[in-house]
Amino acid sequence: MKVVLLRVGIDTNLGGIHGPLFKNGKFEYVPIPDECNIDKRMYSNTSGRHGRKLIEYFPESRRARMAGQSIHFDPEFTSFTYGDPSSLKGDLRNLEEGDYLIFYGGLKGWDYNAKPALYIIGYFEIYKAGYASGFNPTQLKKLFSENFHVRHKSIYEKQKGKLVLVKGSSNSRMLTKAVLASTMGQDSIGRPLKKLSPKMRKIFGDFGGKLSIQRSSPRWVDSSFTEGAVKYIKSLR
Repeated sequence: MKVVLLRVGIDTNLGGIHGPLFKNGKFEYVPIPDECNIDKRMYSNTSGRHGRKLIEYFPESRRARMAGQSIHFDPEFTSFTYGDPSSLKGDLRNLEEGDYLIFYGGLKGWDYNAKPALYIIGYFEIYKAGYASGFNPTQLKKLFSENFHVRHKSIYEKQKGKLVLVKGSSNSRMLTKAVLASTMGQDSIGRPLKKLSPKMRKIFGDFGGKLSIQRSSPRWVDSSFTEGAVKYIKSLR
């Protein structure tokens, strides 16, 4: 069994904000912007789980600029799919049925004071994964029709040769409450860096010494920790 952690969602580099974290522990998943601006779902016409349009989570000074911005919904937690054409995420094609892909993202207090940090927000129990070229048209439609990279033909045709697609089973979920995963540390020259917290190291290990989880590179859990990691993640609500 394989377990991997992956950063997703809007951040200060892609979108300019952190996702909102509420005082009761709940949160809003705000996806990154669609660079092609092709999707009809925009921050101004799309509501989150808590009733607000996503545009309301942007500071007023940026709302006019972001109102007409399309959203790159990926991962999506309706049919549980994720796709990525980058070589950085290529190894996700090796996920197999019963493996776990755990998603975390950057959140900041919305209705109370909480500094930006990284939180676990959901997971897929894997059903299928592989290169898009390995799925026939019937499979693509049945399994991945809701995925951003598949639902837009022009994007799919451009990316299909290197596009990795991941499908979660019905046991996949977005969490109701975010779970803190990071602590502040420093890089090799003393700059602030978000790292896996000591509590989470007991669950997921140290990724071979790569404790930084600030960026979106997949972090693979050592096999000696996978059973405990899955038990823990399935206990979250």
